[in-house]
Amino acid sequence: MTLRVKFLLFVVLIHGVLIALAAQLRHTNAPLFVATEVLLVISIVLTVQLYRGFVRPFQLIAAGTEAIRSKDFSMKFVPVGQKEMDQLIDVYNHMIDELRQERVTQHEKSFLLERLIQASPAGILLLDFDGRIEAANPAAERCLRLPQSQLLRQLPAELPGEWGPGLSTLQAGQPQVIQLSGIQTYRAHCSHFLDRGFTRNFIMLEELTQELIRQEKQAYEKLIRMMSHEINNSIGAINSILQSFSYYTEQLRPADQPDFAEALEVSINRNTHLANFIANFANLVRLPAPTPRPHDVHDLLRSIHRLMLVQSEKRRIRWHWQLAPEALWVELDGQQIEQALLNIVKNALESIGEDGNLTIHTSLQPPLLRIEDDGAGIAPEVQRRLFTPFFSTKRDGQGIGLTMIRDILLQHGFTFSLETTAAGTTAFTIGFGTAEKVEQPPKTLSQPTQLT
Repeated sequence: MTLRVKFLLFVVLIHGVLIALAAQLRHTNAPLFVATEVLLVISIVLTVQLYRGFVRPFQLIAAGTEAIRSKDFSMKFVPVGQKEMDQLIDVYNHMIDELRQERVTQHEKSFLLERLIQASPAGILLLDFDGRIEAANPAAERCLRLPQSQLLRQLPAELPGEWGPGLSTLQAGQPQVIQLSGIQTYRAHCSHFLDRGFTRNFIMLEELTQELIRQEKQAYEKLIRMMSHEINNSIGAINSILQSFSYYTEQLRPADQPDFAEALEVSINRNTHLANFIANFANLVRLPAPTPRPHDVHDLLRSIHRLMLVQSEKRRIRWHWQLAPEALWVELDGQQIEQALLNIVKNALESIGEDGNLTIHTSLQPPLLRIEDDGAGIAPEVQRRLFTPFFSTKRDGQGIGLTMIRDILLQHGFTFSLETTAAGTTAFTIGFGTAEKVEQPPKTLSQPTQLT
């Protein structure tokens, strides 16, 4: 029973008794009856005033409680002229102002935080209470090369490629470096926050590729320049002296002249080889900034085919062309990209050896080039070290071919990958568009056509 009902029952009971007493005095004591009726009227008037004085605060309290329950912090009350009531109204209005300001501040902070997360260059994966991905910002989609719809409800350990094993062992406060095929390097952080009193985790992915490449170049550029300078100076002087010795050949006995001439020739050739060896490293650190101009990628590919045609025919390697129906025009430095493509093709031919196939695929949407060979493929332990400076699986390799390709493509802002496909072939894919994610062409190859 509410306080209002109790008050009404009490009033009805009291006035019922007064009415009953007044009825008894009606016939026995007329003056007292009139006085009782006047007292009853006064009591009713005071009761109505008291009822209004008590009930109105209850109504205001009920209205204020309902407004707070519905999170409507815009409703305020005006003073009514009663001291106690005005004090209550003043406290309520002050509380509503504080709640409204706090709510606006929290909304502004939440909106700012959401905007910062969406615009952050670092990828952020928000995990739910079960450790599954609940949300991902655009940077995380670019890092993982998956849309948010495919990331939701996945465990980080279930992500494809190197991400799954790398994130499966990630612990809070212990950043971990994840390297993808030797090209892109990321640092993953795990931290937590409180949500409704419970701990939830999030993962931050920070790309280190450009910074590591810059540090790499700073580390070996100065050393290579110094080595190149000293060795070239020494080799030039030594070759000059060796060539001078050749004038003394005729002064030797005829039987000793061939051995002497051969020794000089071998020494000069070895010095020249050493000079060329150092020059290759020097060219790597002297790579100039690209000068982009519109070029048809198909023309560059045809010129490389003409250059490598004799070698391909000797090895019985067939070229198959799956070119886009129209010219593939791209803003690029023709000389640098041609050198990069030439190195890619040379690596593919060396991987094939003899009796193999080299497939060239291009597309316009997205603008893409794919060079695929059916050679030996890439071992898993080698996959992670691809594009690492001075790393080579060849016996006499210098390890600068893929490094130069990497630097040229990165300076152009192109995306690229080198990997073994599901069919067992090795594919080098270059994306010429501005999008971070490069879509892979279909695995099923069309009927190959021989270029003549």
